[in-house]
Amino acid sequence: MSANKNKLIKPPKIRFSKKEVKRQWPLLVWSIVFFAYGIIFNYIPLAGWVMAFQNYKPKTGLFHSKWIGLDKFKFLFSDANFLLDIRNTLAMGILNLVSTFVMAILFAILLNELKSRGGKRVVQTISYLPHFLSWIIVTGILHDALSASGIVNELLGHLGQSPINFFAEPKYFWGIVAFANVWKETGWNAIIYLAAITSIDPNLYEAAKIDGAGRWGQIRHITLPSLRPTIMILLLMNIGWILNAGFEVQYILGNGLVKRVSETIDIYTLTWGISQNDYSLGTAAGIFRSAVSIALILISNYVARRTGEDKLF
Repeated sequence: MSANKNKLIKPPKIRFSKKEVKRQWPLLVWSIVFFAYGIIFNYIPLAGWVMAFQNYKPKTGLFHSKWIGLDKFKFLFSDANFLLDIRNTLAMGILNLVSTFVMAILFAILLNELKSRGGKRVVQTISYLPHFLSWIIVTGILHDALSASGIVNELLGHLGQSPINFFAEPKYFWGIVAFANVWKETGWNAIIYLAAITSIDPNLYEAAKIDGAGRWGQIRHITLPSLRPTIMILLLMNIGWILNAGFEVQYILGNGLVKRVSETIDIYTLTWGISQNDYSLGTAAGIFRSAVSIALILISNYVARRTGEDKLF
């Protein structure tokens, strides 16, 4: 009998009446605008990927350039400089991901522990202001602070330490890039974690206090488990950006002394695509980066699904 009832129950049909369309027309218009924006600026340019399989010349265009197949990709993986750039990009990408991800979570938890609402707002406002600064300004501040006459070397001098030439020692470069990303993005990235924390039921904290849990116990057993779904989703999304280790910081702060650790795939693409006028090789390098990013997202999402964690799709 229940089976027959289930057969009779049909899902409701979605109908768009003229009255509903008229009422929702502003939303529909904006939806069309953003949809068109995505098509024009995100999908149509993908047609340019064909350059990677051609000996592209601007004067001949896409339709008349000579086809060369995978020759540009073969050159990429036989080029020692490109393999070195892959290493640098992966290293800085992973370092940036870990440092910014962990610091944003810690900062959100610490900020949530502040009892003063006014103090919390002031700290939060100051923390996410660097996000709105361009990388040109950020790198300028870093360069001045870490230069031979900068504040860092002055402090080292007062402490009886020898000054350090940070931009001449390759071992410091990756740390400088990670610090720049943490300083610029921690406050902004913490906003979503703060929003997730505010949605936690206060009764859980009250119950934990009754059971004798201190602040660390409440963070460990309530805050962090409640943040776990948000952390997993954001982690899966950010894994795809590992090869997007940056361009501005490395390009501006890099020099001949640290070239072996500062150049990334983006700089390689710029060098060959613009400076050397080899648009096909630059496009091939860009395709490689995009393909690896997509593969990382798919693999991490598969692992999350197999382990029972929250997944993207």
